[in-house]
Amino acid sequence: MKVPRDLGGEELARLLGQFGYVVTRQAGSHLRLTSSSHGTEHHITIPRHAPLKIGTLNSILKDVAVYLEMDRQQLIDAILRK
Repeated sequence: MKVPRDLGGEELARLLGQFGYVVTRQAGSHLRLTSSSHGTEHHITIPRHAPLKIGTLNSILKDVAVYLEMDRQQLIDAILRK
């Protein structure tokens, strides 16, 4: 499955909730998410833009995939399965 081009920041934050990410704070137009599902805390910052730029989205997905120890494509498939 390809990376969606119309995914917004708030929707991405909601979708990442299934992997243990929760919004810990909001500063202006950015959301800070934290996950502790793999023993250590992992923080990511997501802009609340709609849609997210493809480079920004790819960077966020790559960072989350590394933390979750999975392939980026597996993460995309799991996120977009509705």
